[in-house]
Amino acid sequence: MLLKSSDMSPDQLFSVCNSLALFSWIILIFFTFWKSRVQYLFSIVIILLALVYSWLIFSNISPEGFKNFNTLDGISRLFANKSLLLAGWIHYLAFDLLTGIFIVTNARKNDINHWLVVPALFFTFLLGPFGLLIYFLTRLVKTRTYLQDNF
Repeated sequence: MLLKSSDMSPDQLFSVCNSLALFSWIILIFFTFWKSRVQYLFSIVIILLALVYSWLIFSNISPEGFKNFNTLDGISRLFANKSLLLAGWIHYLAFDLLTGIFIVTNARKNDINHWLVVPALFFTFLLGPFGLLIYFLTRLVKTRTYLQDNF
């Protein structure tokens, strides 16, 4: 059953999604002994965040509102709605976590020690693309190749 607007405020949903993301990052970084953690994080957490995001978007934006995606001013108008701002934040949570999953799996494929990529994971958690850049630089140093065909 989908949440009704009276079931949970945007602030409560923000807290729940942030906590879920933080817990997931802890699992991704520190639970290296759990070999199927990536599958569970992707199959449960990423999909759950995607469902919440989709619900927020499609219950708070009119078809006319999608025209606002074309300009920065339009995006600013969309984010004036607290529920759509939350959807934007959940978008970041989901994609940053997906990027973290990529880093962990790609490092494993390239035989890069997990603890060497923890700084990249930390910065991906905080600053998204900057953490991915740190991972790519780490991978470049460790593998001596820039282009990879094993994503």
